[in-house]
Amino acid sequence: MRRILSLAALALAMLAAPVAFAEVTYYRATMSGPAEATPNASPGYGVATIIIDDVAMTMSMSIPFFDLLGTTSAAHLHCCTAAPLTGIAGVATAVPNFPGFPTGVSTGLYEQTFNLNDAASYNPTFITNNGGTAASAAAVLLGGIAGNQSYLNIHTDLYPGGEIRGFLVASPVPEPEAWAMMMLGLAGLGLGLRKRGK
Repeated sequence: MRRILSLAALALAMLAAPVAFAEVTYYRATMSGPAEATPNASPGYGVATIIIDDVAMTMSMSIPFFDLLGTTSAAHLHCCTAAPLTGIAGVATAVPNFPGFPTGVSTGLYEQTFNLNDAASYNPTFITNNGGTAASAAAVLLGGIAGNQSYLNIHTDLYPGGEIRGFLVASPVPEPEAWAMMMLGLAGLGLGLRKRGK
């Protein structure tokens, strides 16, 4: 009985505790040919995960892609479109390509973590047009990503302007309150089962 009450007290304490890790934000980009600025019939697709840590100032990417009609020639983030989830924008990240992105393939996986305070993470033109420093470029890019005005584009030899693309949108992760409610429910369930067993 004490264990169950302790679990319930822990769950309640978690509900009242301040959130201390809101600096990490998850985004997804669902990429396809029809999502390109000039839509195409490519069967290629991918669902990329981008994790922004605005305390460590890092951007981690996992970009799987499949079934492109052409072979990869470049990939990068574009920012910032005039309106959310539509339009085109210049290249924000390193040119001509993400460092180490696999080229000459139609299916692959790219994983990398970028330092957002490092000028090498950006297109020099993006830095020049957005305050002249890596810090100012980071602020604009993060604002564009949060505002759904940034997209991931994979270019191929068949579609030099981009074969598949997808706008970055926030991807929900369980909030601490949800975990606390789950623990509280489990504690209640445990208490009920314990009473039933007597």
